[in-house]
Amino acid sequence: MRHWRTKIFAASWLLYAAYYFCRKNFSVVMPAMAEVNRLSAFDLAHLVFAYSLLYSLGQFLAGILTDRFGGRKVAAAGAFISVGANLLMTWTTGYWGLIFLQILNGVGQGCGWSAILKLIGTWFRRSERGVVLSWWGTSYVLGGFIATGFATYVATSIPIVDGLGYRNAFLIPALVLCCITLLFLSITRERIAGPAVASNEKSEGFRFSEMFAVLRYRDVQVISTSYFLLKTTRYSLLYWLPFYLVQGLGYTKELAGYSASVFELAGALGPLLAGYCSDRFFSSRRHPVGVVMLVLLAVAFFAHPYLSQQGQNGVLLSISLMGIFIYGTDLLIGGAAAMEAVPANLMARAMGTVNCIGSMGQLVSSYVVAVFVQWFGWDKLFLFFVGCALLAAALLATRMPKAAKSKSLSQSPELAS
Repeated sequence: MRHWRTKIFAASWLLYAAYYFCRKNFSVVMPAMAEVNRLSAFDLAHLVFAYSLLYSLGQFLAGILTDRFGGRKVAAAGAFISVGANLLMTWTTGYWGLIFLQILNGVGQGCGWSAILKLIGTWFRRSERGVVLSWWGTSYVLGGFIATGFATYVATSIPIVDGLGYRNAFLIPALVLCCITLLFLSITRERIAGPAVASNEKSEGFRFSEMFAVLRYRDVQVISTSYFLLKTTRYSLLYWLPFYLVQGLGYTKELAGYSASVFELAGALGPLLAGYCSDRFFSSRRHPVGVVMLVLLAVAFFAHPYLSQQGQNGVLLSISLMGIFIYGTDLLIGGAAAMEAVPANLMARAMGTVNCIGSMGQLVSSYVVAVFVQWFGWDKLFLFFVGCALLAAALLATRMPKAAKSKSLSQSPELAS
């Protein structure tokens, strides 16, 4: 069993990290795409919006499909859809063609989170969840960091396929994700013979009336709203940091791409910090840690305009602090807190629903950035992020007593995600 758990964890970590190769590449090529195709900030915002809308809906759909068919199949199917979309974007230059492929990529990318967490939950007990998820959470943080640097390299440094230019950043990442998905399928299993580590029951059927069952839970409502605010800030930075560094601070495209990758590199500390603090110092309570990290995030946003005046080191410090507090809170409330807000048979759906609503923040983030930059400038955008972080913290704080009570009345130490 230990051998299988090691394989499942490693393959799941690797696959979700690889998902980001076909997600972060678009933000890297945005400056070059705008220049070559003469796209405005609002044109780029429309492309990001198309992706984000279907990514949000895909999260909700993936939760339902995962409860029905299992995490392994849904995670692999989503990855292959994303691979196909990126391969087609390599040779597509028309604006409406890119819109369609961004929609397709959003559907595929939306399948990853709840499906892979469901698979991990099958193999690890609830009592192990905080620490296990803290380590697994480094997958999407480091994956984003590696993907950003990799896409920057293939788009700007070497002509891997002559004549493609920046579009190499679509082709090569798609091939990487395809290979890792095949590896994931070859070494993972939904379950094995013998006693189950944790509950892995699949839904035998589906009724339309059950689609929104998890929204009856007050904790899901609060967590979803907080996650919406958090993802508004997270995806504003994920998509627009390179653009901001080029246009706002005068960086070269190459330097902007590598500097933006520090957001994920430093952010890898966030899930570890959140997971260990939650389990070791707060008796596996997620809300207090989330509140503290969100308040510290607000401080980092407020300090950014001042740190950016101190040169590149100040910018890198500011980006690093944002990454730590954003990713730590992200895993905590989008993963563990969402799982523990509902009974075991609704956990995948709860994660899908929370991430669907949260990703609506991703949906509006591009227009938030475009509007603030055009009307108020970059510095005012960070003040808006301060308000988002503080409001999310206040919402989570209202459920802290309830979360403590729910922890003491936990149904079972082996509830699966």
